[in-house]
Amino acid sequence: MQVPYIILGAILLSFVLVQVNERLASPVVAIVDRWLRWIIFPIVGARLCRDFELIDRPMWVLAIAGFLVWFLVETLYNWLAIAALSVSPFPLFPHYALNSSGEEWPVQPRFLKIREWLRSQGFKQVQALKAEVGGDIYLRVSIYQDEAALLRIQVTFLPQNNGAIDVCYSLMSMTQDGTRYVTDNLYIPFGGFYPEEWFVDRRPCCRSLPRLLALHRRRLASMGRGLAPFSVEPLVDLNNAQRELDRINTEMGFLNPQAVREDHGKISNEGRYRVWKEIWMLNYLGRAARYD
Repeated sequence: MQVPYIILGAILLSFVLVQVNERLASPVVAIVDRWLRWIIFPIVGARLCRDFELIDRPMWVLAIAGFLVWFLVETLYNWLAIAALSVSPFPLFPHYALNSSGEEWPVQPRFLKIREWLRSQGFKQVQALKAEVGGDIYLRVSIYQDEAALLRIQVTFLPQNNGAIDVCYSLMSMTQDGTRYVTDNLYIPFGGFYPEEWFVDRRPCCRSLPRLLALHRRRLASMGRGLAPFSVEPLVDLNNAQRELDRINTEMGFLNPQAVREDHGKISNEGRYRVWKEIWMLNYLGRAARYD
């Protein structure tokens, strides 16, 4: 098969993946599409340079140069996006409030199946919450808990720019000595620090709640510590955790001190580098930094 047809097929495949992901909002599909575009761009650029005799260099040299150009352009874009977030009024650790509208679960079959599965496993909803992240855009959260209150599952619905909705899960358990174990599949870059007593395992490519629950239970079984039931309601626990994260990340230098945030933004230069690095890891490797 000739190279032009291979390139055309790759471009069509990328277009199909974009269309499919407008409904699925899947980070796995997005990773495949990003790699595909990163490969297509240097090959097409090198081919055009050779066909129009713009640069007299071997094809492989032009392709490598195009590969590096894509890296630099996307790096610049990500860095500008991080800088914009840093100086924006949008909170990095939003405040949660009770959601009494009854709209915490999107009326879509794939989401309703998740709710039915939770009920079949003995989890009961304890609270519905929401947090404004800016521009009347809300994260909608539904908290489920087992009968003994030893395990909480936070179901978070994430609105996408194209109007689609994705769902992420965060599973939390507490030990008797106050240690918090968290297993989640959030693919939003963080890059910051967690408190010493938190052990967080992020699996952004694990989109199955049953598999994530099995992983969390294996972690608990191997830790050799007794679990303690949650003693505070989810709303209080989440907001306390948000304030603690803000405090820890300010002390560790990820965030600028409150007094200088208006002039220099919320995220420090070191923090921006950490976020940039995690964006690349999530976007192209589907992995986040490990915290335990």
